[in-house]
Amino acid sequence: MNEPGSETLPARASSRPPLPPLYIAARSSPLTLRDGSRVLLRPAVPGDRDLLVKAFERLSPESRYRRFFAPLRMLSPSLLDALTSIDYVDRFAWVALSPAPGPDGKPDGVGVSRYIRLEDPAAAEMAVTVVDDWQGRGLGRVLLDALVLEALENGITRLEGDVLVENRPMQELLRHSGARFRPAGNGVLRFSIDLPARDEALRGAPFADLLRALAKGEVSPR
Repeated sequence: MNEPGSETLPARASSRPPLPPLYIAARSSPLTLRDGSRVLLRPAVPGDRDLLVKAFERLSPESRYRRFFAPLRMLSPSLLDALTSIDYVDRFAWVALSPAPGPDGKPDGVGVSRYIRLEDPAAAEMAVTVVDDWQGRGLGRVLLDALVLEALENGITRLEGDVLVENRPMQELLRHSGARFRPAGNGVLRFSIDLPARDEALRGAPFADLLRALAKGEVSPR
């Protein structure tokens, strides 16, 4: 499931102080997906460049096009700079890691969700990407709901974005999260998600309590 991002949007100035030492650890936790697969969910960090490059290489041409609206063959240095420019307030991303090490002995990145706050401070452009061999396991939904709750913690009440008309899996994921769609032309739909409404719908749902704890930084560091 893939959704185009907004990496060309200018970053808003952030007033956030330096991260406390345990910020990432208090927002990291293993999760078991609906098929029994295990992932580690944590905030992205600037050092994730190689992780993103390797995950991109595992995307099929179709998934790359659905994500970037272009037949990209590689991530350019400038795009990698944008993807790893995270301030945890106006620009935030979750990454999902496979517990099994890859060929280099390090965990593989298998999914990402991210937002970039817009000029309207209550709104942000969002993106969700899951590598092909991890699609259909419920990871996209976990990543999106984690993004919803994190955005709310940072004062964002609406997520927006574009999705290709032919990208039915992403539309299904978004529709499940309460997204509303309108035609944007050229085979594209514009969507928006009301975050307080989604937050209310999540009450009692699987993973909801854990994802809220992650967004609040209330997970006990391991």
